[in-house]
Amino acid sequence: MRVLVTLMLILSSLSIAQESVQEFQDAFLAGEVTWDAVLERAQDEGEVAWFHWGGSEELNLWIESVVKPDLADLGITLNTSRVPDTRDAVDLVIADAAVGRGLGEGTVDAVWINGENFFTLASQDLLFGPFADKLPNSQNFLWDETNPQAAINLFDNGYPTSLQEIPWASFQYVCMIDTARLAPEDAPSTFAELETWLRANPGRFAYVRPPNYIGNVFVQAVLYAFNPDGTGFAPFQQDIAEVDAAELTRVVEPGLAYLQNIAPFLLGGSGQEDNSGANRPGAVIYPETEAANRTFFVNGEVDMFCQFGAFSAAIGIDNGTFPETVENIIFPTSGMIANKSFIAISDNAPNPAAALVLADYLSSVENQASKLQFLGYAPGIDAPLLSEDAQMQLAEAAPELLGVTFADLAEVRVPEANASLVEVLETVWIEVIVQGSERPLLDIVEDALAARQN
Repeated sequence: MRVLVTLMLILSSLSIAQESVQEFQDAFLAGEVTWDAVLERAQDEGEVAWFHWGGSEELNLWIESVVKPDLADLGITLNTSRVPDTRDAVDLVIADAAVGRGLGEGTVDAVWINGENFFTLASQDLLFGPFADKLPNSQNFLWDETNPQAAINLFDNGYPTSLQEIPWASFQYVCMIDTARLAPEDAPSTFAELETWLRANPGRFAYVRPPNYIGNVFVQAVLYAFNPDGTGFAPFQQDIAEVDAAELTRVVEPGLAYLQNIAPFLLGGSGQEDNSGANRPGAVIYPETEAANRTFFVNGEVDMFCQFGAFSAAIGIDNGTFPETVENIIFPTSGMIANKSFIAISDNAPNPAAALVLADYLSSVENQASKLQFLGYAPGIDAPLLSEDAQMQLAEAAPELLGVTFADLAEVRVPEANASLVEVLETVWIEVIVQGSERPLLDIVEDALAARQN
C-alpha cells in the first residue's frame, strides 16, 4: 500500500511539473511573461543542457572559459554535450519523444543546429515554438518578411524557421592551402582544374564523407557546378514534395560521374584507371569528420583543406594549428556555399527558461564579438540593425582575412540545398560512390526519395 501511495505521489508531482512547464511555454509564446520572470525561473531551474558540435578544441575551450562563466553569473550552470555530429542530438530528442518523455522530461534543452537537422525536428513538431522574436536580443535580427535580407533568418536551407530557432553564426565554405607546398597560382579554382591537378598529384586531396555536413556541402557544390542546365543551385532549392525522380536523376548524374572520376585520385586511392577506363577507387579515404581532414592537412598528407569559416586560417595560425604559410583560396568559383547556423530549443526541454536565457545571451553583441575574435565565427546578428559602436566592436574583434576578400567571397556565395533533399543526396552518394552500385541511377534516386517521403 505504501509503495502504491508513493508511486501515486510521484506521478502526481510529474503531472504538476508538466503542467507548470506547459503554462510557462504557452504564456511565454503568447508574450505574457516578462524577461525578469524568465530570468527568475531560469535561476530556479539552475542549469541548461546545451548540445553542440564538439569537433573543435578552440570552440570547446571558448565555451568553457567564456560562455560557462557568463551563464554562472546569471545563476545558471551550463552543461555541455559535445557531439561529433548534430544528428546525434537530434536522434536523442526523437528518442525521448518516442518513449513518452513529455514536457520538461527531455534530455536536450538547446542545440546548435541548422539545415536537415532543423528540418527533422521541426517537421516532427519537436521544437519549443516560435520564441526567436520574443527575446530581448531579437532586436539584433531582421525578421520583416518583406525585407529580402531577412530571408536568411526566416528560412533554413529553404525550410521556414517559423521563429523556432535564432541565428547564432554565419559561415561560408572555404578551402585553404599551405603556400609552402602549393602556390596560390597553382591551386585549382574550379572542379575541372581540381581533377586535372589531382591526376598530376594523386592522393593530395580528400573531402569529408557524407552524411557529415561538411561532406554534404562539398557534394552539393559539385552537383551545382555540373547541373546540365547551367542553373547551379536552383533545382536543389525545391522542397522534396515538388521533386520529380526522373528530373532529379537527370540533374545529378553529371556531378556524380565527376565524383566517380576523381575517386581513384583522392587520398588513399589507386591513382590510376584500368585499361577500359573504369574507375578503380582502391581504398579511398573519405575522412569521417572535419577534424580528421584537418589532421591530414596539418600533417602534410593533403595540400587543400575545406571547412566552414573564412577566418579559420588566421585563427589556426594564431593558435599554432596551422603554419604561417596557410591562406584561403576561392574554390570553387562556381559557388561556395554559405549559411547561418542557429540555436533551437527542444519541445520537452527540462529547463526551458534557462534555454531561452542561453539563446538570448548567445545573441548579444558582446558574445558575438567574443566568438568572432576567438573562433573566427562570423556574427549571426545583422549589422544594419546595430549601433555604430556595436558595429565597430564587431569590426575590431574580427581576425585577419587571409588570401581572399569579403568581396571575393560575396561574389561566389550560394545557398545550401533544401533541407528536405539533403538526406536523399546523401543516400544517393553512398550507394553510387562508396558502394559502387550498378543499379540504374533512376532506381537509386526513386528509392531515396521514397524513403524520405515516407
